[in-house]
Amino acid sequence: MKKEVIKSLAENFDSYANKTENNIEFWFARDLQHLLGYTKWDNFLKVINKAKTACETSGHEIEDHFADVGKMVTIGSGTEREIDDIMLTRFACYLIAQNGDPKKEAIAFAQNYFAIQTRKFELVEKRIKDWERLQARQKLTLSEKELSELIYERTGNEKDFGLIRSQGDKALFGYSTSQMKKRLGVKSNKPLADFLPTITIKVKDFPTEITIFNVKDKHIDKGNRIAWEHIRNNKSVRKLLIERGIIPEDLPAEEDIKKLERRVKTEDKKIQKNPDKLENRENKREK
Repeated sequence: MKKEVIKSLAENFDSYANKTENNIEFWFARDLQHLLGYTKWDNFLKVINKAKTACETSGHEIEDHFADVGKMVTIGSGTEREIDDIMLTRFACYLIAQNGDPKKEAIAFAQNYFAIQTRKFELVEKRIKDWERLQARQKLTLSEKELSELIYERTGNEKDFGLIRSQGDKALFGYSTSQMKKRLGVKSNKPLADFLPTITIKVKDFPTEITIFNVKDKHIDKGNRIAWEHIRNNKSVRKLLIERGIIPEDLPAEEDIKKLERRVKTEDKKIQKNPDKLENRENKREK
């Protein structure tokens, strides 16, 4: 996600934050509906109900985080009428975002925005960058698993995948998998992809997806032909990268993805363990 997009979304979400007289942050559900891109209130209520279930399952009282209120809105001819709304704690907003589609930019942002204790822009930006790297690594894992199963199905040899993947790395980086590990200072028993930056992880995933598609579409069933297909796809991607001034083997290693994953999970647990609660709910009504 681009820095400008993160900044714009952060400012937008910040502008709708409210505080109770006890200094507890909350957002109104009607506002959050539009921030997350839901057009219909009824559809958004379904997501809220799932979040309430998740709240209860995690051992918290629903009423502490979802408070029903009335809200006056202006309709035609300047008249007003009351509509239902819900006061949502940051924890409630986090649970709602978790039930959304992370492929949508606003929801992916919200999942990270509400997961950290402070909304300082730099921390939100870093959290999103970490999250995007995790998402890319998980996607590559799924693609490689699918290719591995496909190769075994076609060749009957489970060792073929490791050889073909290494040949693909050689075509992409100009170095074999083991050579790239040495180049980046990665231990031999650790997966190379766990130390690659987000762009390189995505770069590895793209030719893998092409190989999967062509093996199926062209009914390739020989190990050497699958290997050649994978090598050719990685060479094509490398050519494109170099044309765009990106030398994949020269990009520095990043933090072990396993450590990153543990840190993100710890942050998620913190909000679930000690979320702020709404108090004096019966007295809270939006004017």
